[in-house]
Amino acid sequence: MIETLYIEENLLNHPRVQEINARFPLARQIVCGRYGEVFNPKAQNFRLQKQRPALILAEKFKNFVLPTPSGYGIGASKNYYFSHMLNCLYDCRYCFLQGMYHSAHYVLFVNYEDFQQDIRRIAETYPDETVHFFSGYDCDSLALEPVTGFAAHFLPFFAEIPNAWLELRTKSTQIRTLLVREPLPRCVVAFSLSPETIAEKIEHKAPPLARRLDAIGKLQQQGWPIGLRFDPIVFQPDYQSQYRQFFDQVFTRIDLERLHSVSLGAFRLPEHYFKKARKLYPDEKLFAGPLQSSQGMVGYERALEEDMMRFCSDLLSNYIADQNFFPCTP
Repeated sequence: MIETLYIEENLLNHPRVQEINARFPLARQIVCGRYGEVFNPKAQNFRLQKQRPALILAEKFKNFVLPTPSGYGIGASKNYYFSHMLNCLYDCRYCFLQGMYHSAHYVLFVNYEDFQQDIRRIAETYPDETVHFFSGYDCDSLALEPVTGFAAHFLPFFAEIPNAWLELRTKSTQIRTLLVREPLPRCVVAFSLSPETIAEKIEHKAPPLARRLDAIGKLQQQGWPIGLRFDPIVFQPDYQSQYRQFFDQVFTRIDLERLHSVSLGAFRLPEHYFKKARKLYPDEKLFAGPLQSSQGMVGYERALEEDMMRFCSDLLSNYIADQNFFPCTP
């Protein structure tokens, strides 16, 4: 899967790097000073690199944990995110990463312990409050788990911090690490889901809906809290019938007693990310929809977005309690 490994020179003897090297004995190895030498140059073709992305093994030195954007959360007042990786195995057309980065290569920050130190510090700052930490903001939390061992390292760590919750946001079916250990009640495994007719058009390389629902079923049977992330909802001329069938399909498979939360949000991108994504994929129908630019963001026309959010919210109210529902507000 990985044909090229870029490795920062000071990490050549790092145990995590050596483990990954052993996993890809045939990969070409290129030593660099800092990952930005490979990842940041502007004269790169994201679309071409996405066909054969390299893995860059790097060290992060600052900004390990950051406050989430406004409106991002599932019930706590203290919300933070952290990114052990940059970029994603999948190739979803609505993803902001294709507009954010010049490169499609994966960057893995191997100094997990520094992330953990910052997470512990923040949690200890608010000992009497619940603090939520979100993984999967700049990557998929589980898609490269067999390579990164991310969940395997972080779940025991979070188990030691009584007021810290972890969300693993994913489209992946790489759940073996979770199934071989006791469930962590303060870890929400949050699956991003879309109607199959939409997913097959714009969620390239991601597992089909049926496989994600199978993974959810296995995790719920073992006792893992599950989150459902219907974000973004995507306009189609017959979106009402599509989402009605979709929610029925999903909730006939879900154990509501083990459902932690449901979020809902409409498609939107920062305007400069949108322009870059549209340039990469000029024939993408998603970018030719009924969109408008407002306050630096591109999304659906206001009346249409409100109609879609209202329609889907009303449908979801047939399945879930209000306290489990977290609509994403712009």
